[in-house]
Amino acid sequence: MSLIQAEAKRVAAPLDQENFVAAHKNGSSTRLPHSVLLQLKRWNTPTIFNGWEQITRHYADQQRYVNAEEVKDFMPHMGPMVGYAVTVAFEPSSPDHKKQNPNAWAEYYRYVATQPGPKIVVVQDLDKPATVGAFWGEVNSNIHRSLGCVGTITDGAIRDWDEMCNSGLKALARRFCVGHGYSIPVRWNCEVEVFGTKIAPGQLVHADKHGFMAIPREDEAGLLDAARFMDANECETVIPAARSTMGKTTDEMLEGFRQAGAQFGKNAFGKFGNLGEW
Repeated sequence: MSLIQAEAKRVAAPLDQENFVAAHKNGSSTRLPHSVLLQLKRWNTPTIFNGWEQITRHYADQQRYVNAEEVKDFMPHMGPMVGYAVTVAFEPSSPDHKKQNPNAWAEYYRYVATQPGPKIVVVQDLDKPATVGAFWGEVNSNIHRSLGCVGTITDGAIRDWDEMCNSGLKALARRFCVGHGYSIPVRWNCEVEVFGTKIAPGQLVHADKHGFMAIPREDEAGLLDAARFMDANECETVIPAARSTMGKTTDEMLEGFRQAGAQFGKNAFGKFGNLGEW
């Protein structure tokens, strides 16, 4: 049985995923079980996108859900990360915020601690495009890692890169910087905008060296199945056609590509009712 046939006929999904899908259809706020998140983490973010585009009704508005601006992965060796967003904004140029709320750090940490993980901290730098200081360094990375955070996406800067790597917290950011400025949480548990993309608290996020995407709530349940299927679809059609050309004429190669693309589309349409990329 081929990968495509196996995926198309697979009905014995793990019980926790089945329960999630059923609960989700009934309007529950249940999140994906950790076992499913671990499987989503095995794929790069473009592969997750390829699955997502097959099941979403938001494809025509896809730029709302992926980073619209260039972002840099400072820990590509850690691979992809996936988790639910905890959100915060800060303004390191202003000394006033600490005076207005001297307990901000404690209150913010309590918010992070009470959210279910795994968590990705999405940090909006209100000073952008200026870079005054970093929210992230050695200390904050270790604190957040102990609170169940696996990484961050910030449109500001990071520092203490080696120490951040040692903490195990992955970071997608705009740049490095030296100082921290007046770094204190200004507001949290709110919608933020980073790299031209709005992310809400509790939104599922997948990110790697290619960028990130924020998954609409209604698309979570079918995401893993769709990503698996579309990756298998590529591996059984268009990729073998491109890698099995030795001894063929140009016309034979082009015809092979055409047939493989047609089969790719047929497989995708049979599963999702969409033709897919090819």
